Amino acid sequence: MDLKNQSTVTEFILLGLSANPHTQALLFVMFLGIYLLTIMGNLMMLLVIRADSHLHTPMYFFLSHLSFVDICFSSVTMPKMLENLLSRRKTILVEGCLAQVFFVFVAAGTEACLLSVMAYDRYAAICHPLLYGQIMSKQLYMQLVWGSWGLGFLDALINIFLAVNMIFCEAKITPHYSCEMPSLLSLSCSDISRNLIALLCSTLLHGLETFLLVSLSYACIITAILSISSTSGRSKAFSTCSSHLTAVTLYFGSGLLRHLMPNSGSPAELIFSVQYTVITPMLNPLIYSLKNKEVKVALKRTLEKYLQHIRC
Repeated sequence: MDLKNQSTVTEFILLGLSANPHTQALLFVMFLGIYLLTIMGNLMMLLVIRADSHLHTPMYFFLSHLSFVDICFSSVTMPKMLENLLSRRKTILVEGCLAQVFFVFVAAGTEACLLSVMAYDRYAAICHPLLYGQIMSKQLYMQLVWGSWGLGFLDALINIFLAVNMIFCEAKITPHYSCEMPSLLSLSCSDISRNLIALLCSTLLHGLETFLLVSLSYACIITAILSISSTSGRSKAFSTCSSHLTAVTLYFGSGLLRHLMPNSGSPAELIFSVQYTVITPMLNPLIYSLKNKEVKVALKRTLEKYLQHIRC
């Protein structure tokens, strides 16, 4: 695809999180640690789910894809952010910026769909436990996962196809640490009405619509839990979905606020961007391992098998 803006602007300047060199050094150490934790934590989840046959269920199949998405999500933005924290010239090529926007759309859209699919899975398990095997068949959960990836890529292709035709102004400075569509649109000198419509549809589809699906699922789940007579039964039912509810709150809360608020480069924008692109991918494996007894037991079994293998 031909980029019409090449004759005017070939790169953007990312101001990042701070202009203070000492602060940048501290931020580099902190975000490098976060990135390494994100990669190791999500890889651990993938390996444990694959190694332990007890976790070969629809719920953990969804979780393995969520872990893979989180690895991709953090790897789209964080390497460039870490590079710029150590560099005096904090630039990114237009092609690199558009590529970053594309993969952010893919990862963010797929994660939103996966979280709504996981909410439906919890609804089926808690509200229809006797029919769960029939409802969540292998064919259905495979279709739900690949449908989530398909919607993520379709959404990204539509938005990036419109973005490559934009003409950018000489004011090529963006007050962010990565390229996101809202900040990219503010740099354009051409008509962006179609881009805004596409972005609004994306936000409604992958943000509000999936959030409403999650909310509907949990409304049914809470109603079913409250109808359980025993306290221990209610506690057990709630514990099976508490980790997912925590992940949903963190992701949708920050992601929707970031894309619905005006693009002004305010500290709140940066905080919400960091929350859903950096912090949430790191926290997800911690949430699903620390608050999930099955994962903790499977991790223990996997470590024991690994140690036995080393001894032999």
